[in-house]
Amino acid sequence: MNNVYDQAHKLARAIKTSEEYKTYIENKKKVYADKNNKRMVEDFKKKALEIQMDQMSGKEIRREEIEKINKLEEVLMLNPSINEFLKAELRFSQLVQDISKIIGDAIDIEKD
Repeated sequence: MNNVYDQAHKLARAIKTSEEYKTYIENKKKVYADKNNKRMVEDFKKKALEIQMDQMSGKEIRREEIEKINKLEEVLMLNPSINEFLKAELRFSQLVQDISKIIGDAIDIEKD
C-alpha cells in the first residue's frame, strides 16, 4: 500500500506543475514587480478580507463599504496585468477548493 505522505507529495507536485498554478505565479511576479500595482492589489485584498471577516463575525456591513470595495475592484480590473493576475488567482483558488472538497468528500469529514 502506498504511503499517504508520498501521495500527498505527489499531489503537491501535480499542483505545482498545473497550468493554473504556473499562470498564477507568472502573473503574480509580473504584477508584484511594479511597486504601485503590488500596493494596490495588497490594499484591495486587505480591505476585502476585513469586510469578509466582519461579515463572518455577524457585523453589519454598510453599503458604502461594499460600494467602495466594488469601485476599487473595477479600477484594478482596468489594469490589464492586475486583471490577469486576479483572474489567475481565482482559477488557482478554485482548483485548491475543488481538491479540498474531493478529499473532504472521500473521508466523510462532515459526517462524524
